[in-house]
Parts: sequence; C-alpha cells; structure tokens
Amino acid sequence: MSTQSTSATEPSAQTATEQPLSRDDVFHLLQNARRRGVVRYLSERDDDAVYEMRDIATQVAAWENNKPIAQLNSDERQRVYISLYQGHLPKLAEKGLIEYNQSRGRVESTPRLEQLEAYVTTDTDEQQADSEPANAEDSTSLKYYSGATAVSVALFVATTLGLAPAVIAGSLATIITGLFGVTTLGVTSRTLR
Repeated sequence: MSTQSTSATEPSAQTATEQPLSRDDVFHLLQNARRRGVVRYLSERDDDAVYEMRDIATQVAAWENNKPIAQLNSDERQRVYISLYQGHLPKLAEKGLIEYNQSRGRVESTPRLEQLEAYVTTDTDEQQADSEPANAEDSTSLKYYSGATAVSVALFVATTLGLAPAVIAGSLATIITGLFGVTTLGVTSRTLR
C-alpha cells in the first residue's frame, strides 16, 4: 500500500486548506458517524499532538458500541480500525482536516479541522442551560397533575365511603374529567407563553 500524507508545504494542499469548506463538503464529511467520531476525538484533545490511529479507532469503537474501552472485543475494534485506515482518515486528509501518515498510523489535526468542531463537540454547560427550562416546565406540569390526581382520589374515596354529597357522587366522572381538562389547559397555556 502507498503512504498517504498531507503536508502543509505542498502547494495544492496549502491552497485547499486556506479556503473554507463548502456546505456540501461539511455535509459529506460529517454524514458518517466514524468520521464524526474522529473529528470529535481530535477536537477534544490538544491541537498540536500527534495521535496513534489505533487509539482513535479504539475510542470511536467505544462510542459506536456504547461501551467502555475495556469492554470492547477485538472484532469491534478491528471493524472501526479498518474503515478508518482504508477510507475515513484518507478522506479527512484529502480535505486538509488532518495530517495522516498511513504507514506509521499517525494522525494530527490541522487548523482547518476547527471548521467541523462546532458540529461534533458538546458543551455540557450549554446542554444544562437548555434543559433547565424544560425541567422547570416538567416540574410545574407534574405539580398540577399531581394536585389534580390527589383531588380526584380524594373525591373518589369520599364518594365510595358515602362521605360526599349525593350531587358529587352522581357526577364524579364529569368532575374528574373536568378537573384534568382544566389542568391540561393551564399547563398548555403556561407552555405556550
């Protein structure tokens, strides 16, 4: 096999890396989960370091199989390793996102990789900030529905024991349905605000 390497000193590589990636290139590069995994792996680490392809393949396999690295079997590692070696890493190198020495199994990110990082990195603070309003809404909804359920159970028990007036006993289903209808309207109106 031939050695593929992208060097910043080559004129064609230099002009390619100076231009921003097109939308089509971004879409094409990120449409594959393993390429996204490589971009994620490199973007979560030191920009100036050189990484072993074996380590990248192992981490991508762990993410892909939703397992800790220690629980991966050799087939899971090998499938990812082969696809990265034969296709995905050469494709990323061709677009100037990484420097890939195929014969040595070494990978290094280039500044151009930053164009894809926003699509694969996760900021836990942003995720928590985005999920807090949803959790607050869920909490409010839970309180309303819990209250409606408690009132419904109390009415049912009172009616069953003969403690509720006869008027309530005859229309218990209507009262409970109305109570949940009003609760649903209240929760819906709060959500739409």
